[in-house]
Amino acid sequence: MQKLPETGYLRLNQIIGNPKADPPVPPIIPVGKSTWWEGVRTGRFPAPVKLGPRTTAWRIEDIRTLLRQLGG
Repeated sequence: MQKLPETGYLRLNQIIGNPKADPPVPPIIPVGKSTWWEGVRTGRFPAPVKLGPRTTAWRIEDIRTLLRQLGG
């Protein structure tokens, strides 16, 4: 797994990975996009932060907390 910075934000492709990117982005949490958004909707995954009209991201601190809860 990649090392996460202490603070900041992650975009969705950084969280769930993107094998088509060059170089490929490995997933931090290996789920699909629709599974991720369903988890956000139900509260299983953290809520995003809108950084702009077309920019959605998640706080690294929230992703770290999720990883601890999932046992990773």
